[in-house]
Amino acid sequence: MSAHELTTDVEQFLANFFALRYREVMMVFATLAVAVASIVFFPGLDSVGKGVQSDLSVELLAVFVLVAVVAGVVKGMIGFGYSLITTPIFASVIDPTVAVVVLAIPPWMINMFQIGETDTGRSFVREEWPLLLLAVVGAVIGVAALAAFSAGPVVPFVIGLVILGYVVFQVVRNFVTVREAHHPIALGTAGFLEGFLLAIANLGPLLPAYFHTFERDADRYIGGLSMVLGTIFTVRLVQMALFTDLLTTYRLWLGSVIAVVTIVGLLLGTFLRRLEIDERTFNWFVVGLLFVISLNIFRNTVPALFF
Repeated sequence: MSAHELTTDVEQFLANFFALRYREVMMVFATLAVAVASIVFFPGLDSVGKGVQSDLSVELLAVFVLVAVVAGVVKGMIGFGYSLITTPIFASVIDPTVAVVVLAIPPWMINMFQIGETDTGRSFVREEWPLLLLAVVGAVIGVAALAAFSAGPVVPFVIGLVILGYVVFQVVRNFVTVREAHHPIALGTAGFLEGFLLAIANLGPLLPAYFHTFERDADRYIGGLSMVLGTIFTVRLVQMALFTDLLTTYRLWLGSVIAVVTIVGLLLGTFLRRLEIDERTFNWFVVGLLFVISLNIFRNTVPALFF
């Protein structure tokens, strides 16, 4: 892209934003929300590592930043994968419950950004409102369960099995698409379980797998996922902040800082997606990523469960 084209794009973006166009307003709102929170809730240099129940060295912070950026690239490219990548890695170093709470904030920002970037709005809500409603119900129940019980390895292990089973299914069936199976009850069930699993473990592969099977339009696939996931994460954060003691100001700050650095990866992933990768390459990338994620989940949960 030439300097002239870049300048023109920036000018058009700003013009649309000041005209209060939905797409640009959503993208700016999501970015500013985490940027402001990362400044307002800064705990001071002496308290940077005290809220995660772990010794946060400079090297470890650098690893966290790198993981967040890579996960942001993946999310920008295929519409999911951020929590599936970051949560098992972060939870292996810091307290798992803290990891689940902190890592609710970057996905909220990313999904709000992508709702705008894909121009997903009222039409999707009108068509898929039962999915959104059941996802919210699942999220509320999941947050209540997280507040009452410590996050353990059983739920992530089961999720790993689900992911691995889906990968095997898609490879054996050569990436089957069963469009006639786009059934409201099945979709609503996937939405409910997505909300519950994201709330209690920050791992939600069911809805991405469902959409990947029944919806192959990339913009609708990514925009629809962002709308559902954005709704789930909004409900989670509100419930954790107002009705539990899970979302402290320190955790809000740390999650916002991780979200800010994630923006770099998200923008890069969005650029790569717009290169219009062919469908078969896209499919292999999705299932390959899911396979690696399942192995990483097993790496962190199998020793705790069986040894």
